[in-house]
Amino acid sequence: MTAVRLIVGVTGASGSALALETLRQLRVAGVETHLVVTAGARMTIAHELGREGLARLNEAATHAHSPRNLAAPIASGSFRTSGMIVVPCSMRSLAAMAHGLGDNLVTRAADVVLKEKRRLVVAPREAPLHEGHLEAMLRLARLGAVIAPPVPPFYARPATIDDLVREIAARLVQWAGIDPGHCMTRWGGGAAV
Repeated sequence: MTAVRLIVGVTGASGSALALETLRQLRVAGVETHLVVTAGARMTIAHELGREGLARLNEAATHAHSPRNLAAPIASGSFRTSGMIVVPCSMRSLAAMAHGLGDNLVTRAADVVLKEKRRLVVAPREAPLHEGHLEAMLRLARLGAVIAPPVPPFYARPATIDDLVREIAARLVQWAGIDPGHCMTRWGGGAAV
């Protein structure tokens, strides 16, 4: 594999802007991306990013795949990738991944990433969490996934929503093994107060 390849799954939870910014940062980093957007995500994207939201996501990705296409290259371990980011991740998709239910291309690709011991970064978007959510997250973490709720780093002193989105996406990119460069504010310590 010459180029770095990552799968980006987008599910029906709120957070379409995070998916778009993640794809943008991966493109700037020269990463080949394979995008899969679930049916539930399409509704959320239209609400959060407008009618052109899905087109914007597709344009930001190198390749886009139908969530129904279980014959896509990313459904096989023989197709080499560096891993996958699922952003945002609904609790339904997270539970399916935790239990190996590859019933659509997002959950199948995640299952492949896990079985091949590649990086799976999941950004669950739900609050509050009940015991079932937490058990599914623990199970997925034990399988090797990085559970990365989209929590902003307030020490970065974000002034706008765009600043928050950029910082959160940069952390997802970093946890997937890609340097987000200037998009991420790194802790530099500080004087005691």
